[in-house]
Amino acid sequence: MSLLGRDLAMDLGTASTRIYVKRKGIVLDEPSAVRRDSNTGKVIGFGTEAADGADDTEAETCWPVNGGLPADNEMARRMIRHFLRKVHRHPFSRPRIVMALPEDATPIAQMALRDMAFEADARGILLFPHALAAALGAGLPVRDCVGSMVIDIGYDSTRIAVVSRGAVVAAGTVLGGGRGVNRAIARWVENEYGLVLDDGEAEAAKRGAGQPPYEEVVVKGHDPDTGERRWVALPAQGIREAGGQQVESIARAAVETVESCPAELAADLSGQGAVLIGGGSLLRGLGRRLRAALSMPVRRAERPTEAVALGLGRCAEELGLISKLRRR
Repeated sequence: MSLLGRDLAMDLGTASTRIYVKRKGIVLDEPSAVRRDSNTGKVIGFGTEAADGADDTEAETCWPVNGGLPADNEMARRMIRHFLRKVHRHPFSRPRIVMALPEDATPIAQMALRDMAFEADARGILLFPHALAAALGAGLPVRDCVGSMVIDIGYDSTRIAVVSRGAVVAAGTVLGGGRGVNRAIARWVENEYGLVLDDGEAEAAKRGAGQPPYEEVVVKGHDPDTGERRWVALPAQGIREAGGQQVESIARAAVETVESCPAELAADLSGQGAVLIGGGSLLRGLGRRLRAALSMPVRRAERPTEAVALGLGRCAEELGLISKLRRR
């Protein structure tokens, strides 16, 4: 290991943070959570430890990242520092980090992201477009002259982009993302079964509806009348239908993104199709709905939840790749 520190890639997500270490791959995948004492405000846990303690009435859990950018600078900085020290333990070196920059990030947000990384003990930070990182991680030919489409259904938003020749040609964003689907599922369960689902159970229901045998999913909800928590079996088809409104919003935004592309790239997409990544892509039936709306092939990436981290990892393995793409 160089005395200057390893090269790392960090996918800073609203729900999860993943760190890729050069020549090792993804070595950390934990919730982007910070746990604080409710009385003193003292931080008592990060990541998995913080998320697992969400039901503790003596502490509160905060999620300091939103849309790939810090929503709470102080908590995000402390969380990142904790994660970096967990994977980079050399006492005399500081790592260089590749991070994703959302396409809609303002110059102020970009500067805040840089400052936060430096304050968290990074030696240097290289910002790479989120859409290109997602496309790289999904195995798309981003440097070719053909058009490729990636649809990243994250926790708080869905990012849609068409890339070609190392650049983002067209992009669109839908607020809600996987969280919007979770809330729709929770509303449906409350209306139909009289139970209140927290976000974790709604997420489990959404993912379970996409796993074999695709018939029913068992979750634990809170009965607002008795105060008890009890299990309920939900039909997988009902779960998928509950998230339908959010899926329709994603489909409309995807169509609008394709329509904003040059005609030759739109023609490429009709053959190349689109690739789904992100946790929300695990919802069964989503690909079928998007295929119908876009009239093109739609497939899920081989490792959908890790695609952005893998794309950033490729940049960490080959730092020259960033400058090559920037020159195009």
